[in-house]
Amino acid sequence: MEFRPCIDIHNGKVKQIVGGSLRDEGDTASENFVSGQDAAFYADLYRRSGLKGGHIILLNGADSPYYEATREQALEALKAYPGGLQIGGGIHDGNASEYIRAGASHVIVTSYVFKDGRIRYDRLEILRQAVGREHIVLDMSCKKIGDDYVVVTDRWQNLTEEKVTPELLDKLFEYCDEFLIHAVDVEGKANGIERELVRMLGEWGKCPVTYAGGVHSMEDLDIIRQTGRNCLNVTIGSALDLFGGNMKWEDVLAACKEEEQ
Repeated sequence: MEFRPCIDIHNGKVKQIVGGSLRDEGDTASENFVSGQDAAFYADLYRRSGLKGGHIILLNGADSPYYEATREQALEALKAYPGGLQIGGGIHDGNASEYIRAGASHVIVTSYVFKDGRIRYDRLEILRQAVGREHIVLDMSCKKIGDDYVVVTDRWQNLTEEKVTPELLDKLFEYCDEFLIHAVDVEGKANGIERELVRMLGEWGKCPVTYAGGVHSMEDLDIIRQTGRNCLNVTIGSALDLFGGNMKWEDVLAACKEEEQ
């Protein structure tokens, strides 16, 4: 299990928010933490710590008055750690290669592919041709609806008709190198993980999958390692002391390194 750090950028600032609270209208969100440091600071910290595969997420839409400030922060982070970070938020076939050239190892895609509630395989193919399967991460962030985990798009504001299942992961793996999956119901709440989702993803285990959402203790890390059969990577946001939480950065790194051995 690898630790995959994050840099979430909203209104031009590095933040941790409650996932389901993000709204395009007025560019509002319930904030857990607003950093006094810029995105490049965190990128350099991750570089010096030897961590790869972390993700930068642009949380403003392209029509937001804050978009350019958010994008500039993201580009500065890529410049600080070329080849070490993934980037997502408004990625499509027209800008994906630009971010790869700017230093991203992968582009993270959701809304461009999950259009009008369904998967657009034609767009997946266009994207694969644009940057190569090896540079694509599919974001399958989801909400629990009944017994199912349903993919959400557009900064987690819109439900799709697609359910996260082993069969769907098998099909989409032809188009991507990794998956990133936020459990949106618990994202940003630091109040426990979605164990059923972790179990499903761990049982699938055919390519790197990063789980995010609700991690708030070292016990949660242990559950992810065991229930996820040591097949999942993990992101911690609001619970990490870097972002105002109680989990010590050094302890998390040490625990994940121990599990890799």
